[in-house]
Amino acid sequence: MSESGGRYAHITGWGAHVPARAVTNQDLSQILPTSDAWIQERTGIVERHIAEEGEYTSTMAIHAGRQALKIANLDPSVLDLVICATSTPDYLMPNTASLIQDGLGAGNAAAFDLNTACSGFVYAVSVAAGLIKGGLYERILVIGAESMSRVMNWSDRSTCVLFGDGAGAVVLEASDRPGGVLSSKLGSDGSGGDLLMVGLGTRLPITQDSVARGETAMKMNGQQVFRFATRIMSEATKEVTALAGLQLADIDLIVPHQANTRILEVAAKQLGFAPGRIYSNVHRYGNTSAASIPLALVDALSEGRIRAGDHIVFVGFGGGLTWGACLVEWSFGPQDRHWSASQRALRWIRDRLARVKGGLHALDRKLAAAGRGRRKGDDGGPWRGLGPGQP
Repeated sequence: MSESGGRYAHITGWGAHVPARAVTNQDLSQILPTSDAWIQERTGIVERHIAEEGEYTSTMAIHAGRQALKIANLDPSVLDLVICATSTPDYLMPNTASLIQDGLGAGNAAAFDLNTACSGFVYAVSVAAGLIKGGLYERILVIGAESMSRVMNWSDRSTCVLFGDGAGAVVLEASDRPGGVLSSKLGSDGSGGDLLMVGLGTRLPITQDSVARGETAMKMNGQQVFRFATRIMSEATKEVTALAGLQLADIDLIVPHQANTRILEVAAKQLGFAPGRIYSNVHRYGNTSAASIPLALVDALSEGRIRAGDHIVFVGFGGGLTWGACLVEWSFGPQDRHWSASQRALRWIRDRLARVKGGLHALDRKLAAAGRGRRKGDDGGPWRGLGPGQP
């Protein structure tokens, strides 16, 4: 998919959130047969952030989403859609995006989850950009959020040392100003689905036995995934660059999925890029799956690595097997994101009103349900007597 016509999808806001609890390699060496040197040599990871009790994919996503809306100077009520890219939702149902929508007070927005594992953020940005360019929506919030610590086998050092929790978000808005998401390239090879799996679903329900056997935790064939990742990152970057009508020399920075420093080094070599042209913060957060690219984007922006007019490539790969890349012409410099005191005050008021509105809606539903329950003769209607498994 490449840019056409006079309608463009720009990233106008961004935000990130990670749990306060940081777990270092040294911490893990106290419970696993591993060491800081062993982990850093193979992955480049120094620490990862782990969600505490009461922290969930949705709550982290809400924090990141609020930041992105503040940067974009938008009231949540003007959002048309919330997309949450995640493979660790709060529940199988309801979808996590709806919980985020309610938490933000985005009462006019549709909401859905998207699960392509670590590729999820790129997929979600591509979908959002297509919906905006097609004229269906004006403003979309895209969030990558994961609670990977909740699906780890913490006795398996080959996987649990790699992953962390967090959330990152961007706002995409329609504009007639050229730029924004110029091209996208998505792909999948389901024959490799067994190389990276979390066994939570109808094919492998959660039972005491399945949990005891470790069947519901993350399983990964590290060598096969490494070979796939090093190949696909460079291929997808070349393809998305060509789709935008650009050359690799035109790319100012690649913001990739943060899985492993060695993967990024191989990709840089294959593309002929100096290491500095591929951004890395994997040492800070580990692999946060769908959250890793937006977390890296926010860090790169805070470090001044991205300026107005730069061409940026987001590229990810993950379970499925899936992969994807987006090429973005960045539209806003740091000076565009500075707000006056009155604008900051207005954002604060909007945020508080959105929270109150969501709470009032929930209270109204509870009161209405309580009122219905007190009605004379209410015996449950047509659902009375139905048990599990009954149609």
